[in-house]
Amino acid sequence: MHPIAKIRKVARIFTHASYRRALRRGAAAGVEHEAMLNALAPDIVVDIGSNRGQFALAVRRCAPSARIISFEPLEEPAEIFNQVFSGDGRVVLHPVAVAPDGGHKAIHISGRDDSSSLLPITELQNKLFPGTAEATTRIITTAPLDQYVTAADLRGTALLKIDVQGFEMSVLRGCESLLPLFSHIYVECSFVELYAGQAFAADIIAYLAIRHFTLAGVFNPAYDSHGAAIQADFLFAREKVA
Repeated sequence: MHPIAKIRKVARIFTHASYRRALRRGAAAGVEHEAMLNALAPDIVVDIGSNRGQFALAVRRCAPSARIISFEPLEEPAEIFNQVFSGDGRVVLHPVAVAPDGGHKAIHISGRDDSSSLLPITELQNKLFPGTAEATTRIITTAPLDQYVTAADLRGTALLKIDVQGFEMSVLRGCESLLPLFSHIYVECSFVELYAGQAFAADIIAYLAIRHFTLAGVFNPAYDSHGAAIQADFLFAREKVA
């Protein structure tokens, strides 16, 4: 994130009491997602890759009555998430990673845990985002989304948010049976290989196009020092199928 954008983000966080309380617990609200959330006003959010609850905090601010079903396999950020949302009966956190198959996989833990991934972290990732190189690995639990979310959960405006550091395609495949029930999908996509073997933005766009989702917006682009695009948040809307 550009230094000026960071300053603006911190300033925005300090304007809201709920954000300030979360920050004291170690969770910096994802205020950069507020414009999208305000426009969408979701009834239900499935938050895959929730980390400390940064995105969920923005959801709660912009859509106070929304139900939030979050997934975070790492214990440390999950503990902070649970502290932040303690007492909020419309939020649930599952300590698993969404994937096509149930079981256990090794996760590559970054020096910054929000950059951890089920794919190996490349040198380019650490070059572009210093401090994100692999520190260790850990075995975590994986499962398809439909083991935790049912069709009945996805009524109204249902948003699927995916922020999983290169593992996006596998997560989408792990959500396959429920994808037609989401009205929107919001996924962080990359244009360069930050994680070994990851799918790129064009791959995600093509995969979702076949499943009747069209690109509806691009948010929060990141660029390298030469102005080349690194990644961005892509919003997809489900087409009306006759």
